[in-house]
Order: sequence, then C-alpha cells, then structure tokens
Amino acid sequence: MTAARRRTPAPPREDVLAAAMAMIAERGLEQLTMAALGREVGMSSGHLLYYFGSKDELLLRTLEWSEGRLGAERARLLARTGTARARLDAYVELYVPDGHRDPHWTLWLEVWNRSQNAAAEARDRQAAIEGAWHRDLVALLAEGVSRGEFRAVDADRYAARLRALLDGLSIHVAIGLRGTDRLQVLDHVREFLDETLLAQG
Repeated sequence: MTAARRRTPAPPREDVLAAAMAMIAERGLEQLTMAALGREVGMSSGHLLYYFGSKDELLLRTLEWSEGRLGAERARLLARTGTARARLDAYVELYVPDGHRDPHWTLWLEVWNRSQNAAAEARDRQAAIEGAWHRDLVALLAEGVSRGEFRAVDADRYAARLRALLDGLSIHVAIGLRGTDRLQVLDHVREFLDETLLAQG
C-alpha cells in the first residue's frame, strides 16, 4: 500500500494577491495569466480558479488589496498635524501615478474597462473603492473651510470636480501620454487649487 501523497498547503490569499501585483509591476498586466500566477505561487491554474472563480474576480480582489494598502497610507497622511493644504497636497501626491505603467493605475484601468459587463455586486465593490477616496477628500475640504484656509466651497461638489481632474490627468500619466508626466500633473493641480480653493488673504 502506497503512502498517501502529502498536499502542499495553498499560500494565503493575501500572498497570491501580492504576487499578482508584483507580476503586474515587473512584467506588465498582459503577462498576468492564471497559469503564470500559478507557477509564481506554486498552485495550479485550476486551484486559482477555485479560489477566485474568474480572472475578473482575481483582478478586482487584487485591486481591493492594493487599495487597502493605499487607504492605510492615506489615513496616515491625513492624520498628520499641520495645515489642511499640506495634507491636501499629500493626498494629491498619493493619488497621482508614479509614472507610465504604474502598476496600481494599470490594474485600476483594466478593472474599470472590464466593469462594463460586470455584475452589480462587482460594480458596487468598485464604487466602494472610489467612495473611500471621495469621503476622505470631502472631510479634508470641510476641515479646511471650517478653519478658514479654504474658500467656502461645497466640499462634496468640489471633491467630485477635483477627483475628475485628478482621474483625467492621472490616466494621461499612467498610459504614458507624451508631454504629460507626474511632475507636470502635480504642478497643474497645485495651480488649480491655488486659483480655486485657497482663501483670499
């Protein structure tokens, strides 16, 4: 009678998501297949499908994992002492991609592109990601208004417009549009904030 084959335990899901993000950063999203990821983490593609159900779900879970890390960093930055404007600048710097093919933004674009045919539950999860950024920005703007640092803007409406600007410019950086880089975008946004948000002295 042969001895029972020992099964190698599957890695924790967080390790799988971290490996997926690392593959996007190092090799590009087009190289992230179930088979390639399986080789990276020592699992079969079938086992990964059992874990996640589909590649769309894997990508969304990876985005949620990455957003969780960004959310923790955002909370740390916004909890700093100092002016609301200094913390708003930190928020913007965290928001804007590091450069062409930024892995988080590459994944964000792919998930949103696939969301056109996604189920309502998946779209709700994507909306939750966006909602977290929006709520933090609204709270920061409202604080700046209450302190007299910012003009008496409607914080929710201003946040929606500012994030639309950030999204548009950030996509230019992430896709490598010629003539647009991270430093230029940060300059554009700072100028916009100076002109539209800072209280007049």
